[in-house]
Amino acid sequence: MKLIVGLGNPGKEYEKTRHNIGFDIIDKILESLDSVNKKVRLKSIIYETNIGSNKILLVKPQTYMNLSGEAISEIISWYKIDIENCLVIVDDIDLPPGKIRIRQFGSPGTHNGLKNIVQQLNNSNFPRMRIGVGSDKGNRDLKDFVLGKYESSESAENILNAINIAKEAALFFAQNSIQLTMNRYNTPKEKNE
Repeated sequence: MKLIVGLGNPGKEYEKTRHNIGFDIIDKILESLDSVNKKVRLKSIIYETNIGSNKILLVKPQTYMNLSGEAISEIISWYKIDIENCLVIVDDIDLPPGKIRIRQFGSPGTHNGLKNIVQQLNNSNFPRMRIGVGSDKGNRDLKDFVLGKYESSESAENILNAINIAKEAALFFAQNSIQLTMNRYNTPKEKNE
C-alpha cells in the first residue's frame, strides 16, 4: 500500500492559495481516477483507490498545515504503512514557481507542515515532493505570502504545468520506487543552483 499526502489547509478561504498546492495536486489526481472510495476519518479526507495492482490512499489532512503530522502519523499507524511508501506533497518558497524537487528523505527545511510530520513520526525518512511557489523577497510577511492566492504577475502557467507534472509523478510513484520517480520527474538543476 502507498500513501500520497497533499498538504494544505481546510476551508474555502484557503482554496487556490500557494500553501494549498498539495491539496490542488490531490484534486488533480482524483480527476484522473474512475473508482474512488472517500472516507472522512483519522483527521483527514482519505480517498482509497487502486492504481494498477497497488492499493493507494490519497489524503488531504484536515488538521491545518502546521499540525499535518498528527493526521499522517494516525494514518500510517492505522493502515500499517511503511514510511518509505508515504509521499508528502508540499509547497516550497525556496524554489522558483513551478519547479519540482522530489527527495527520498531529508530535512523539513523551513516548512512547518514538514517539521510537524518529522516531529510526530520521529523520523524524516519519508519521500517528499516540493513544488516551487516562489517567494516575495521579503516584501511582505511570509504567512501572508503563502496564504495568498496566485497573482497575475506570477507565472500561473508554470504553476499549472507543475500541478500536472506532479500529478503524473505521484501516479508513477504509486506503482514504482521513489528512486525511479526522482529519476523521471525531478526538474534539471539550473547552472546557478
